[in-house]
Amino acid sequence: MDAERRDIVFRSVGIVRSPHTNPSHTPIQPRYAKGIKGRIEIDPELEAGLADLEGFSHIVVLFHLHRAGPARLTVIPFLDSTPRGVFATRSPSRPNPLGMSVVRLLRREGRILHICDVDMLDGTPVIDIKPHIARFGVDEPVRNGWLDDVTEEEANQLGSRGT
Repeated sequence: MDAERRDIVFRSVGIVRSPHTNPSHTPIQPRYAKGIKGRIEIDPELEAGLADLEGFSHIVVLFHLHRAGPARLTVIPFLDSTPRGVFATRSPSRPNPLGMSVVRLLRREGRILHICDVDMLDGTPVIDIKPHIARFGVDEPVRNGWLDDVTEEEANQLGSRGT
């Protein structure tokens, strides 16, 4: 392996507890999981790292897509019927199966974060948590690539997966 490409090792900082147990019935993205509650249980030795997080309304959760299938470079995304490059999608079948969701933080009770708009499977390993800070977001027009052709109605119907 060349010097610029190295294996990277992460450890889980906690675990997601959610009502979702079946990947095919789990909403795609927090936007389509409105009102679904869950929690993140942080490892006890990391609880001090949660200090001051309760001041934020939303958190970014980075997690391992632990039940993703094998990596594929071309996938058919849930909002399309055309094969797309995996890096132009949010498909879980990635070379590095990492997921990211911005969820509402309802409250913190010690090492437990109560969250809402949960689109993660029960038992999902959490890699990291960061506060969502609106001022750091993109504030210019955004292009959405092939997704600009998907209507909001289609996205809502397909994204909620009947939840």
